[in-house]
Amino acid sequence: MGYSGGVDTRPAGGRDVKGDAVARARVAAATKLDDDQDRGVSGTVERYLEAIFYIDAEGQAVRAAHLAEWVGVAQPSVAAALQRMARAGLVEFSPAKEVLLSAHGRTLAAAIVRRHRIAERWLVDVLRFDWLTADVEASRLEHGLSNAVADRLHELIGRPSTCPHGNPIPGAAGGRRPERALASLGPGARARLMRISEVAEHAAPDLLRFLGDHGFSLGGDILVIDVSPGAGALTVRVRERDVAMSLDVAGKVWVEA
Repeated sequence: MGYSGGVDTRPAGGRDVKGDAVARARVAAATKLDDDQDRGVSGTVERYLEAIFYIDAEGQAVRAAHLAEWVGVAQPSVAAALQRMARAGLVEFSPAKEVLLSAHGRTLAAAIVRRHRIAERWLVDVLRFDWLTADVEASRLEHGLSNAVADRLHELIGRPSTCPHGNPIPGAAGGRRPERALASLGPGARARLMRISEVAEHAAPDLLRFLGDHGFSLGGDILVIDVSPGAGALTVRVRERDVAMSLDVAGKVWVEA
C-alpha cells in the first residue's frame, strides 16, 4: 500500500515535586505569558499567529499568499489582517515582504502551539485517539484551554517534550537532534522516525492517518527498500510491512539516520 499526496518521553519513576517546580519555572521563562496577556487576542489572530509559527519553524519564508492558502481566505483579507497585527505589534515585515513574528507575537504564538501540542499528547496518550483525530480535536481545544490548565495537564501526562508526531512543545525540556528528510536516504539505509512536518500535516491531513495506520511511530525503525526518482516514489519497511509513498511526502518525514 502507498501514499502519494511513539517514543515515551516521560521521566521514569514517580512524581518529582522538585522537577515539577523546575518545569513550571522553565515554562514561565520560555513563554513569558500569563492568561491575562492573551485574553484579548481573537481566534482569527490566533490562527494567523499559529500558522506563521509553523511555517517559520520549517525554515520557510512566510508570505501573505502562503498564509491565504493556509487559513483559507482571500489574499486581500490576509493583507488587511496582517496590517492590523502589525499595528498591534504582533508581526513585522522584512524588506523582501516576508512576514516575521515580533518578540511579543512569537511569545503569543508559542503559547498557542504549546496548548495545541499538549492537548494532542493528552488525546493520544491518555484518550487513545489516532494522530489525525487528535490533531483536529487539539485545534479546537487550544483556544479554550488556559495556559494554567495546559501547564497542569502537561505535568499530569509526564511533561513530554514533543507532540505525538515529534514536533517540540515550546517551553518543554529537550533539544532538537540532527535530522534529515526520509527522501534523502538511499536503498538499504536504516533510520528512526523523529517527526512529521507540521506544514505537511496541514497540506495533507490524511498523511497522519496513513502513517499511523501503517505502523509509523516516534522512534520506530524504518528500512528503505527501494527509491525510484523517475517515478518519484520510495518504498520503506516498517514493522515487517512494505509501505510506498511519494518522494514529496517522504521529504516531509524527518528521521534520525
